[in-house]
Formats: sequence, structure tokens, C-alpha cells
Amino acid sequence: MKTQNGFTLIELMIVVVVVAILGAVAMPAYNDYIVRGKIPDATSNLATKRVQMEQFFQDSRTYVGAPACTADSASSQYFDFSCSVQTAATYTLQAVGKGTMAGFTYTINESNVKATAAVPTGWTTNATCWATKKGGGC
Repeated sequence: MKTQNGFTLIELMIVVVVVAILGAVAMPAYNDYIVRGKIPDATSNLATKRVQMEQFFQDSRTYVGAPACTADSASSQYFDFSCSVQTAATYTLQAVGKGTMAGFTYTINESNVKATAAVPTGWTTNATCWATKKGGGC
């Protein structure tokens, strides 16, 4: 009797189903991983701008006119940065997501209060820190 070489159609279909299931689980996890990898672009730039604001305040005793308080859309591929000086002693720095990070908004103020003001659907905001995970974790 002659032995057959190769796979049957059923075996091939089972392999395709297993690969599809693995792909359905892996793709959302990978997409979340990519998004979480872009968040430090906002948080690190906000922290840097906050230090620059404090250095300016040490020299001038006011936040008004600080160079770090200018609108900045060129230093980051994923976020636009802006600043609002409420008084000579208070300010708020803000990073607003653009492109693939649209929907994210992070803030920090002169008291170093960090907040996640807005996040896309499926994420949770956090009023006390910068949310870096879907559940609002810091």
C-alpha cells in the first residue's frame, strides 16, 4: 500500500483557525503596547518644559514670558504642547495628542500636579497622575 505525503484539508483548516485566533488575541495587545510606547514622548517633554519654567521663574520671579511657554508642535511627532499662564505665579502645561495619539491630553502645573485630562475610548482618565495604562494606571 502506498503512503500519502502532505496534509489533509481538515488539518490545514485547523491550522488556519488556530493562527486566526492567535492573531485576534495578539493584535489588540500589540496595538496597546505601541500606544503605551508613545506616551513617554508627552510626559518627558512636559517634565522638561516644567523644569525650564521653574528655571525662568528663579531668574525672573514670574512665569509670564517664559520661553518654554510658547506653543510647540515641532518637537514631538505625536503631541502638540501648549502653555497657559494664569497669573505671574501659576501656569499649566498641556500635551495634546495628534495622529495616532489623538484623544490623549496630559497636563502639569506649577505645583507639579500631573493629570490625564482626556483619553480615547477604552482608556480611563486619572486626575492625579499621567495615565500610561488603559485602566488609568500610572
